[in-house]
Amino acid sequence: MDNLGGILNQHSFSTVVNHNGHFKGVKHFTQKGQLHLLRSGKVRIHRKGKSEILLDRPSIVLLPIGCQHHLESVGQEAASIISASLSFNIHESSILMNALPEIVYLQISPACSLSCTVQWLFEEVFEQRFGKELIIDKLGEIFMLLILRHATENGSLHQGALAAINHPQMRRVIEAIHKTPGHQWTLNNLASIAAMSRSKFAEHFKMLVGQTPNGYITDLRLALAQKLLSKNKPIGFVAGEVGYEHGSALVRIFKKKLGVSPRQWLQQNRSAQNEMATCDR
Repeated sequence: MDNLGGILNQHSFSTVVNHNGHFKGVKHFTQKGQLHLLRSGKVRIHRKGKSEILLDRPSIVLLPIGCQHHLESVGQEAASIISASLSFNIHESSILMNALPEIVYLQISPACSLSCTVQWLFEEVFEQRFGKELIIDKLGEIFMLLILRHATENGSLHQGALAAINHPQMRRVIEAIHKTPGHQWTLNNLASIAAMSRSKFAEHFKMLVGQTPNGYITDLRLALAQKLLSKNKPIGFVAGEVGYEHGSALVRIFKKKLGVSPRQWLQQNRSAQNEMATCDR
């Protein structure tokens, strides 16, 4: 994706390795995003309010958004793992963060384009050489860029929003929408932010993002509503938070977009999580 270079130049982040080498027992991680690379052994990732994730083969797990979780080794043998915290510039990176999925999981194999960098990282971890810690941190940043490239090329990112933030006028619009998605946005005030006419703005937005401004806002509100519902917030409260005056309006959006009511979606989501947790045990 040609836009990725520009996006990454505009959105700063850094990585700091907070565990490298052999791992056995339990280690807790909070607040910041986290990257885990498993070379050998088995570990479980426990996320608060989420199903467990079992890593039993060389793999990469990226949790882009700060998520309280802990690693637990499985079995008698110690695992070999690198973990690094990930810090984004929150103001500049809000759109990129919203484009990233909640979790990125990749298995490492000779066919994986990331395998060479992974091997390089582990060689630095287990060798005592000059500048080791600095090199590991810098390699972590390079590795993050490669993961973002991989996720983009494999369709894991919301590419429309990413394309839009390379457009200086559309970037301001997308940032405004993500900052206050519950605002009663109109084509007039969005076009005003972009300093365009209504017709030119609507045409450019659809061309870059792949959907109308109203469609984009609706999808964003729906995603936020799903997160709030997963936290057991009442439908009326959720509706107000994401920009709808009544719960009935949110119900209509759910049925139109997903074919089910918010309550039905929540039941389906919980059932799916329970099934995943059962499979992991």
